[in-house]
Amino acid sequence: MTSFPAGFAWGAATSAYQIEGAAAEGGRGPSIWDTFSRTPGKILGGDTGDIAVDHYHRFRDDIALMRDLGITAYRFSIAWPRIQPTGSGPVNERGLDFYKDLVDALLEAGIEPWPTLYHWDLPQPLEDAGGWPLRDTASRFAEYASLVAAGLGDRVPRWFTVNEPWCSAFLGYASGDHAPGRREPAASARAVHHLLLGHGMAAQVLPGQVGAAVNLYAVSAASDEPEDVDAARRIDGLQNRLFLDPLFHGRYPADVLADLEPYGLAECVRPGDMETISTPAGMLGVNYYSRHTVSGRADAEGFVATSPFATTSPWPGAEHVSFVSGGRPMTGMGWEIDPAGLQEMLTRVAAEYPAVPLYVTENGAAFEDKASADGVVDDPERVAYLDAHLRACHAAIASGVPLGGYFAWSLMDNFEWSWGYTKRFGLVHVDYPTQRRVPKSSGRWYGEAARRGGLADPGTIDR
Repeated sequence: MTSFPAGFAWGAATSAYQIEGAAAEGGRGPSIWDTFSRTPGKILGGDTGDIAVDHYHRFRDDIALMRDLGITAYRFSIAWPRIQPTGSGPVNERGLDFYKDLVDALLEAGIEPWPTLYHWDLPQPLEDAGGWPLRDTASRFAEYASLVAAGLGDRVPRWFTVNEPWCSAFLGYASGDHAPGRREPAASARAVHHLLLGHGMAAQVLPGQVGAAVNLYAVSAASDEPEDVDAARRIDGLQNRLFLDPLFHGRYPADVLADLEPYGLAECVRPGDMETISTPAGMLGVNYYSRHTVSGRADAEGFVATSPFATTSPWPGAEHVSFVSGGRPMTGMGWEIDPAGLQEMLTRVAAEYPAVPLYVTENGAAFEDKASADGVVDDPERVAYLDAHLRACHAAIASGVPLGGYFAWSLMDNFEWSWGYTKRFGLVHVDYPTQRRVPKSSGRWYGEAARRGGLADPGTIDR
């Protein structure tokens, strides 16, 4: 058996807008995803998160399901519009009470709560005022963090501030594939800085261990041609170094600043900002799904899977870059399966940045799950995916990487952003009309791995 260290967190992850529903209950205000999903032509099938998988009303049953599976840690996000319906002002006690009840129920079940403060659901009034491109949004985020810390800080030891700021900035403000749907590259550069600034300001008021959760990709050039090598530099810069360098080195990479010079990133930085952003971190969350293979040649044929409606590049300063096939098997999202890339990125972060505990805070795959008449889903492809990526984690640990846990994405099938309910990532199958939950074979497999603290020998993967 491949055994993981004692205390390794065997977790599952979700986000508020994707699972909670109850969009107008408990004093919750509208978020940018409420507005975006109700805009015609933005979401496949016209789907919204108004109901999602109704976790708001079913969280106790969902926690019991996690406990029965053997999951020991649960990463969830807190909906900012539940805490501050307008994005500022006093706390909405009914919203905070929901998360108090959720945390208490997790602790009672022996499951450690790992909240994330921001998983993309900005209160709509803050977007109306300018959104993340506006510096004041970072200050509002720090105020929100203080309210949550006051309500939950006595029972939550670890916090993530912002989730995947690359997506919030570039899919939200450059390509418009995500909420709020703006196509303003200069605004996306400002959003990067203010998301990072908001992280740093929140890290200064939250108790316990604090970190950001960034989505990292291994990046390969399609060839040794200079155009492809430069394309890899640009994409690695925008995807990885643009966030890691400020968080841990207190500066933006010089080459990325040069690439973004037309969009004014450097002009956003005020005295003291970089010191705030690089407030010493207690941990880092790594979200990993795939590898980027890229080309800068004009004749390269590429593909984009950021949204079913993608027409605009989310890569300011690298709009000419094509994302090409590396010849690997793909998930139902069209993302290449490359577990070696996860080991590569964990090893790289541990080698190039100050040593902090690392956690894989998202990793998973969508496949064409087929439920039997009684709702049971046998998903050997997902089992193999999880097994391979967990082995990559184990190899990283064996090489000295301080990796303390793994959170499968996702606990349940849910609202998959612009793809609506057409893509299923869950360990647990959800029948959306009835909200019936049934663990898939991957959920049972993962729970067994969690219980024994390791993986069966290759060739004996239990499904």
